[in-house]
Amino acid sequence: MHGVIVEPLAAHLRAALGAWPPPADRLLITTSAAREQPGWDGVVRRFQGLHTPDGAVASVERHVLSAFDTVEHPLAEGRAALERVLGRRVVDVMFRWTTEVPALEPVGTWLPAADDRVPAWLKPFGGEVLVVLDGDEYVAGVGLKRHDDHVREISVGTDERARGRGLARRLVVTAARRVLDEGRVPTYLHDLRNEASARVAEAAGFADRGWRLLAAIP
Repeated sequence: MHGVIVEPLAAHLRAALGAWPPPADRLLITTSAAREQPGWDGVVRRFQGLHTPDGAVASVERHVLSAFDTVEHPLAEGRAALERVLGRRVVDVMFRWTTEVPALEPVGTWLPAADDRVPAWLKPFGGEVLVVLDGDEYVAGVGLKRHDDHVREISVGTDERARGRGLARRLVVTAARRVLDEGRVPTYLHDLRNEASARVAEAAGFADRGWRLLAAIP
């Protein structure tokens, strides 16, 4: 898998986690300046990790790193060590990315996030957001989480009255195509139990590669 990963995504992961690629069949615990810096939404994420079929990297705060007896572990033991030191449960979130999207018809209009027609949930994304309007009324939309210069994470939402029309997958494809045209890699995250999001992702060209974001919860 490491041989086919595109460089913008690798550069993003090196910066976000502090090291990439992971060691084969092991979990590397490391740190990154990103553990002390606000993310796209102003929130500091003090832990972040990524598990792939090849191995995993987990990034903790610098002062926490010294609490580990070793920084490289077998996968199962590494997760247990993380939970013991962090005092929190480590869970998986689906992490998808793509370099090619299907030829679905584009949909939506790019508007400044501050536009009055943009709903409250999309405004924190800043920049431009992609929305479908019925007249001047919002129907569905996409926001881009601007993590760095290499990656844009896609978030999509559709009003209940507009579901079942294929808008979500077309919005995701339209947004992903713009991200790819800019030389960046689009990513798409969702809860493992969210079957609706999984269907949208698959239809938009975001395959399940066996990659899982690691998140710590109380």
